[in-house]
Amino acid sequence: MKTPEHYTSDVLFFFDGKPLELALYETLFRHLDAEFPDASVRVQKSQISFYGRHLFGAASLPVRRKKSWPEHCIVVTIGLSHRLDSPRVAVATEPYPGRWTHHILISDETQIDGELLDWLREAWEFAESKR
Repeated sequence: MKTPEHYTSDVLFFFDGKPLELALYETLFRHLDAEFPDASVRVQKSQISFYGRHLFGAASLPVRRKKSWPEHCIVVTIGLSHRLDSPRVAVATEPYPGRWTHHILISDETQIDGELLDWLREAWEFAESKR
């Protein structure tokens, strides 16, 4: 995966004081790096974004945490053409017709599994199909 010049320091700053969340992100990144070698990553103020030609996914820290959410977690966000029917999806919205945004909570490295990677592959394909 293509990373910007200050990627490592930017990631450390993004997760400052949150070592458990950093470990989860690093595991996610290793999987994404292996799965999407041509993708690029950009660390922004509120999220770490993953791009092909277009944005296909992101990782962030929860901003508006619900009481039922784990204390330590990251949020993986993907865009698809349809709503995922899975209990793993914490929040799903349809910002406009035919575009569903899904937020998936990751609180354990075992949740970065084949199912999540399948959804990320689908999000990649959906993003790449845009003009």
